[in-house]
Amino acid sequence: MSLSEQQPALTFEHVSKLYETAESGARSVLDDLSFQVETGRTVAIVGRSGSGKSTLLNLASGIDVPTTGEVSLFGQTLSALSDEARTLLRRDRVGLIFQFFHLIQHLSVRDNIALPAMISGEKPKAFDNRVDRLLDRVGLLDRAGDPVQKLSGGEMQRVAICRALLMDPKLLLADEPTGNLDDENGDRVMELMLSLAREEGMTLVYVTHSREFAELADDVWEIHGGRIEHSVKRTAQSGTAKP
Repeated sequence: MSLSEQQPALTFEHVSKLYETAESGARSVLDDLSFQVETGRTVAIVGRSGSGKSTLLNLASGIDVPTTGEVSLFGQTLSALSDEARTLLRRDRVGLIFQFFHLIQHLSVRDNIALPAMISGEKPKAFDNRVDRLLDRVGLLDRAGDPVQKLSGGEMQRVAICRALLMDPKLLLADEPTGNLDDENGDRVMELMLSLAREEGMTLVYVTHSREFAELADDVWEIHGGRIEHSVKRTAQSGTAKP
């Protein structure tokens, strides 16, 4: 049995996050947050702007570090890892999707998707078959050679999803993936993200402002004042939150 099958995909243990501001001093964003997300689950996180949703994802990915407490990915405590080991874990195990795409406009669709391989020192050609399969799955195979700047917003987000999936991550983190899209494109992107995550056997944690999209997840957590105040387990073997 692999490590990812033995351990929860994501664990927070008494995690708090404070930010220092010139105006008001220390500001608490997350407050003594503890939870586990079991491997293969989908969890939607909802809450008002400024409630700590994006900070939670930044800590989960290792992009940021908690002020106190511990974050673990697949049983590995991030604070116990060197910077290099943490970067490798994030590269190999975690896929990130953002609201504003973060694509390089003058590069082709194919080259944007292959960027994680290039950054990792891999040969992009070795990933051609996977790029083609992902593009076919999201309906953009015929646009592979087009520069990204020619795409619509919905198409750009589909490219961003393919890029996040290129390295076969075990955990997919998405921060408002439909927040910059109209309703029609938002529906399509959300459906694709969920179906691809389930087809690939990944754990998915996503932030959304849409109650409708939240209810597509296995579990829905509502965060308020830096704490999970309400948790709905929609299916069995749920991720567990401790408010």
